[in-house]
Amino acid sequence: MSEDKLQQNIRRTTGQHALKQIHAIVEQENKNDADTARALRWLLRYGWAVLLILAAILAHFIGVI
Repeated sequence: MSEDKLQQNIRRTTGQHALKQIHAIVEQENKNDADTARALRWLLRYGWAVLLILAAILAHFIGVI
């Protein structure tokens, strides 16, 4: 009887440990997704201005402006 309880406790502990590891992996993936989304929002918000400035600088060096 105590062997069964011990085995059950071992399985439960192993399961909890696995769930914690899975949780850590999911949290890291969510953080990476949030960072990517933040970068894409920044590009959509300010990317056109950066491209416009770069085009103006390039035009100046070429002699168009």
